[in-house]
Amino acid sequence: MKAHRSGLTLVEILVVVGVIAILAGMLLPAISMVRKTAREAKQRVQFTAIDLALATYKNDQGDYPPSDRYTWLEETQQTENSSGAQKLAEALLGWDLLGFHPDSGYRADGMNRWPYRVGTTTHAAGTYFLYDRTVDRDMDRRRSRYLDLDTANAVRLGVSGGNDGLFNLGAVGIPLAPETFVLGDAFGKGKEVVLRDGTRKRAGLPVLYYRANPTGRAREDIYDNRDNDYLVVAKEQTDLAQRGSAPARAQGNLWNPLAGTVSMFYDHITDWRASTDSFRVPHKPDSYILISAGNDGFYGTDDDICNFQR
Repeated sequence: MKAHRSGLTLVEILVVVGVIAILAGMLLPAISMVRKTAREAKQRVQFTAIDLALATYKNDQGDYPPSDRYTWLEETQQTENSSGAQKLAEALLGWDLLGFHPDSGYRADGMNRWPYRVGTTTHAAGTYFLYDRTVDRDMDRRRSRYLDLDTANAVRLGVSGGNDGLFNLGAVGIPLAPETFVLGDAFGKGKEVVLRDGTRKRAGLPVLYYRANPTGRAREDIYDNRDNDYLVVAKEQTDLAQRGSAPARAQGNLWNPLAGTVSMFYDHITDWRASTDSFRVPHKPDSYILISAGNDGFYGTDDDICNFQR
């Protein structure tokens, strides 16, 4: 009798491998899409939490936090080293993440904008650090965080001294204050930063924040594109250094289209349902706009997640 061979022939093995490869090719895009959808959902949850936090802040402070790019040194002087993203983080978490000081003038260095009285001593503007953790009086005056730290996903903006951060602002020539924080989005497309305890964390990119001027009529009067332009340019310069030349796009040869012309920003936030050719209005004209760079990690592209329907 002939012996029967067991096992698979080479042809059968190749067929099995081919079938597995085809199935994997079909499943991997589906898995990637599920992950992308999950991150988008997580981002919208973060925006909802920010909405609630800002509503509570407004109830306490009387208005939404500012979003301009200035640090005010005195009533007649200012310097451009801040952004809406940085001021949003201070409002909801505090300059040092331990709670907002209600006397803050949103200076990027945490100092007082106006004369500040402590007991019988009045400190001139820019001479008193409001966020000193060792001063019980000021710690007691602080608000509790308006946003949970886990939801906030806060990350230091710049590399400075012994602290790591999202951007090496000096290397790209951007005059933003590096020691301040921003709220990272849910997509983890930022730099892998090293925390003080030595652990590493893949950071999200800054959530852009623009406060509306409800007294304005047209979009240029309601929102100011300059509120986060330094930050977006820092992102663009970082991408250029790491990735090289940007691919050609209809909006211009930029990794981040919002780093381009002023009109790109205003077109991005325009509510085309309520606009005409001669008069264009933005989304959220009575409150504020939030923008995440989305899954591709670039500001101004079609996959940006915003707190309005695009």
